[in-house]
Amino acid sequence: MDKILLHCCCAPCSLSCIDPLREEGIEPTAFWYNPNIHPWKEYQARRDCLLEYAPTIGMEVRVQEDYGLREFVRNTAADLDHRCAYCYSHRLEGTARYAAEHGFQSFTTTLLASLYQDHEGIRAAAERYASQYGVQFLYRDFRSNFRAGNQKARDLGFYMQKYCGCVFSEAERYGKQIARDKERFTEKD
Repeated sequence: MDKILLHCCCAPCSLSCIDPLREEGIEPTAFWYNPNIHPWKEYQARRDCLLEYAPTIGMEVRVQEDYGLREFVRNTAADLDHRCAYCYSHRLEGTARYAAEHGFQSFTTTLLASLYQDHEGIRAAAERYASQYGVQFLYRDFRSNFRAGNQKARDLGFYMQKYCGCVFSEAERYGKQIARDKERFTEKD
């Protein structure tokens, strides 16, 4: 069975990828590297959910611990509208580097399962770093499994996040509530 390093943003998204890879005869080794996820409790909840689940299905997990709040903010604050490109690039470079340094021939990512991410941006970044580090990027469009994977995660009682992990995404998630509160608490002349 071929082995692959599977960058995992969270356990729920991994459910969209693990079985399809195994059905192809590919055994994923989960890789936790997500310095984009904030605050710490969110980071911890996602990491720990993956670490608790993986042994139940016989999947190895490698963790590159990096709660990178300062670096993430420093690299995205000047251009928040394009922060996702930095986020994909940074995590996929780290994954490709780790794969090359630890004897993996290839890597892929659970980011390819999300209906809400820039699929082509993810693919372009992964291919760039695969070439740079001399490993292969295994492209698969896992989006067709997204809803079923999320349902399975709910059925298993997984921690289910409400945003991608970026603190700015969390603020956008609450945008309508923030606007309503602003209207409600703004003094009228």
